[in-house]
Amino acid sequence: MKIGELAAATGTSVRLLRYYEEQGLLESQRLGTGHRRYDGDAPAVVRRIRALLDAGLPTRVIRDLQPCIRQDGTVAGCKLETLQEHLDGLDARISALSETRASLAGLVSDTRAREQVSV
Repeated sequence: MKIGELAAATGTSVRLLRYYEEQGLLESQRLGTGHRRYDGDAPAVVRRIRALLDAGLPTRVIRDLQPCIRQDGTVAGCKLETLQEHLDGLDARISALSETRASLAGLVSDTRAREQVSV
């Protein structure tokens, strides 16, 4: 299929498809005219890429995971450590954001209380 067809089939822009190809996430064959042609499984590949991006993984990690991605989109155990590291990092960021939020909420609450006293 052509790049425009793949874009329509996946709801992904042509520009993003080219980017995925540049990053080594998606393969195409070049015709003599220079146009890209994608295999029939390309829509599934793009959906898997999108799902992994939505999970917060950067393209360099997705490229590393690709040999271990099964047809159903799950990742084989060969990259479990990589996934766990990213999950741990996400948990740490969530914890830090929760602490920051609590500090800001306290500041807002204190400010409101002082404003009500002075009125």
